[in-house]
Amino acid sequence: MSPRTGRPKAENPKDIDVKVRFDKELHTKLLAYCEEHGITRTEAIRQGVHLLLKEKK
Repeated sequence: MSPRTGRPKAENPKDIDVKVRFDKELHTKLLAYCEEHGITRTEAIRQGVHLLLKEKK
């Protein structure tokens, strides 16, 4: 029998979807921030959540 092929399983899979609604102004600011810092929208939102959780301590 041949070994499994494909991508290995991730240690911490990101399998939860979250939908967020923004107004045009906030979305434009988010896109500008992402372009300036070379990150994706998703990564920027994750970093924002981490900042909020860190600030709470």
